[in-house]
Amino acid sequence: MTTILVTGGTGTLGRCVTRRLRADGREVRVLSRHAQPYAVDLRAGGSGLDAALAGVETVVHCASSQRGGDEKAAEHLVAAARRAGLGHLVYISIVGVDRVPLGYYRTKLAVERLIEASGLGWTILRTTQFHDLLVSVLGGLAKAPVLLVPAGVPDQPVEVAEVADRLAGLALAGPAGRVADMGGPEVRTLDSLARSYLRATGRRRAVARVPLFGGTYRAVRAGGLLTPERAVGRTTFEEHLEHRFGG
Repeated sequence: MTTILVTGGTGTLGRCVTRRLRADGREVRVLSRHAQPYAVDLRAGGSGLDAALAGVETVVHCASSQRGGDEKAAEHLVAAARRAGLGHLVYISIVGVDRVPLGYYRTKLAVERLIEASGLGWTILRTTQFHDLLVSVLGGLAKAPVLLVPAGVPDQPVEVAEVADRLAGLALAGPAGRVADMGGPEVRTLDSLARSYLRATGRRRAVARVPLFGGTYRAVRAGGLLTPERAVGRTTFEEHLEHRFGG
């Protein structure tokens, strides 16, 4: 039976991917900084990474941090994967990493390039922002008396469980290179999403649209985070909110 390693397997996406693969009867190892028996900090590398990859045929690389270190982590993972003779490395990326000049996005794009040049069999999937991330961001913004959102910014959030299903399917297939992007079912403005969040959580706040400046804002306003031609997700933001907070 194929053994699959999921990096970042205790994170929001990694947990879903792990459950999905195990439900299909697959042997799955979870790698994260604190999860035994494969507790490894990818940024540091080390012998624990070689042990985690021993006998593994496929890796689903979900580990990521906006605090930095993703490139170094990917370098260590690719080097260990080569030593282990890995057959397939699956990487989750973000729609817009080549269009939005955000530091974290530049890092994700650099990791894509590293994997493409690794000499390994690889698959890369880009998706739009997860509903969970949007809820977290709006929850923070809603702490103020007025919920401020960037003016004119569209978003296309997608359900993490659906992304996990897609990643699991890709992991069980052969290397496919850069596959079609995956976006949520609707393109929405941030202010409309914010109002839906407030209704679902029973909070009373005014929502104000604030114009911003700079290259990142211009790219996002121009649709840099969107893939409307790949609106293949099924769960809307309102459906996610109903499941999470109740009707």
